[in-house]
Amino acid sequence: MKSPAKREAFLFAMQYKYYIIYKPYQVLSQFTSADNKPCLKDIFSVEKDVYPVGRLDYDSEGLLILTNDTSLNHRLLHPKFIHEREYLAQCEGLITDKTIQELITGVPIQVNRKPYHTRPCRARIWNEPSGIPDRNPPIRFRKNIPTSWIKLILTEGKNRQVRKMLAYTGFPVLRLIRYRIEGTDIKGMQPGDIKSLSHQTIYHQLFGK
Repeated sequence: MKSPAKREAFLFAMQYKYYIIYKPYQVLSQFTSADNKPCLKDIFSVEKDVYPVGRLDYDSEGLLILTNDTSLNHRLLHPKFIHEREYLAQCEGLITDKTIQELITGVPIQVNRKPYHTRPCRARIWNEPSGIPDRNPPIRFRKNIPTSWIKLILTEGKNRQVRKMLAYTGFPVLRLIRYRIEGTDIKGMQPGDIKSLSHQTIYHQLFGK
């Protein structure tokens, strides 16, 4: 027999659902469509009260968390709670060490049409993009223009921030993948994959609890 406290904690955890998905490219990060674009309901089947935590742009791909736990939603989206977000970006051109230093110290971008200087972050050229699934459709190949990959770890999530940061440094983003949020990642997953996690597992991965 479980103690009353353990039983209460068990029932509390059971009422919430937690999923991580690999959102494909050119899919809206919502369960309703706009302008006949593909959305999450076209790919994923979850409970009616489960929604995405935050969003990924239509032209971005990767990790998205789905839940009906409003507490987790608040912890991940409120600016006062800092947590890491890791992105993998394929850019047009060959990124230099100078660019990496610029990104690490922060660069000026526009947020809601106002000047904003990004927080210091971690960045490095990523020479071995192994394990990354092919994109459908693939990026446009341009024979005379090389591409390079970069790994960025931010502690903030402004609208289209990674794209704006790299555009400022002169390296337009061709492909953008959100790979990780704290200890939760999409390692081994393919676009369209979904995983169910327990309350204990996802809270431990995200908040160390």
